[in-house]
Amino acid sequence: MEVQPRGTARPEINGLAFFDTNVLVYADDASSAEKQDRSIALFAEHLRRGTAVVSLQVLQEYFVAVTRKLGLASEMAQRKVELLARGRAVRFEARDAIAAIELHRLTQISLWDALIVHAARSAGAAVLYTEDLHAGAVLGGVRVVNPFVN
Repeated sequence: MEVQPRGTARPEINGLAFFDTNVLVYADDASSAEKQDRSIALFAEHLRRGTAVVSLQVLQEYFVAVTRKLGLASEMAQRKVELLARGRAVRFEARDAIAAIELHRLTQISLWDALIVHAARSAGAAVLYTEDLHAGAVLGGVRVVNPFVN
């Protein structure tokens, strides 16, 4: 996995966009109406275009976050996970965990964030929507975008 300097992202040939858990959780967080609206609109647009990408990690983290932190009923959370899974879902093998560990070592980002970046890269996504990483950075050829910052 290569780490590229700022401004050298992979060209947006396929327009795939990877969504980190934190962005998706805002769709259910009524305490932040602006972020909620943005999250819903952004994911819906990418889902409609067939360019939405998540990973199994994101689906699992989403379920835990909305049930534990937001108090969403598990039945409703499951239905929402099913909706999120209508996009492309990245599944890992052991070699992917090793690649994410290498990315973690090279960049000093958390292992969990490295797993997200590696999933986005593996999917061929040009953009990673997240609040957890430095907006504008390019990691593994994927441009990091905070969708809540203008």
